Amino acid sequence: MAATAAEPPAGAPEGCDPARPVDDHPVRLVLVAAVALLDADNRVLLARRPPGKPLAGLWEFPGGKLAPGESPEAALCRELREELGIDVSDSCLAPFTFASHRYSDFQLLMPLYLCRRWNGVLTAREGQELAWARPNRLGDYEMPPADKPLVAMLRDFL
Repeated sequence: MAATAAEPPAGAPEGCDPARPVDDHPVRLVLVAAVALLDADNRVLLARRPPGKPLAGLWEFPGGKLAPGESPEAALCRELREELGIDVSDSCLAPFTFASHRYSDFQLLMPLYLCRRWNGVLTAREGQELAWARPNRLGDYEMPPADKPLVAMLRDFL
């Protein structure tokens, strides 16, 4: 009897192939923390990457790279203050899920947090456009590949 490839388990993500080998070529790991800021109507804040930055024009969850030795929560508090002019306490950041995505020259690991409380007025401080999106409309915004899997999870949760 000939061997056949194993069928993906029921409910496995589309394209999930257990027989596909793992790409184990070493690449640089980049740690980025992101947050879904939620308003009273459960809308999610998205920021559009400004011209001149990698992936310019795409929408993303606010956040940024971790500095050496910095925790994801501390990075988010710093980034939100720098990018949006708001103050967030790390106790108001709830871990939600994460994304892991291989780009051509690095592996991105990005925890996504939820946050409903902050101080200050949201202000685009780095030339980015901001938009409040209803969960069922998040898919209408063109996002980087690493962010796309997070959209369905947020939509289903909210």
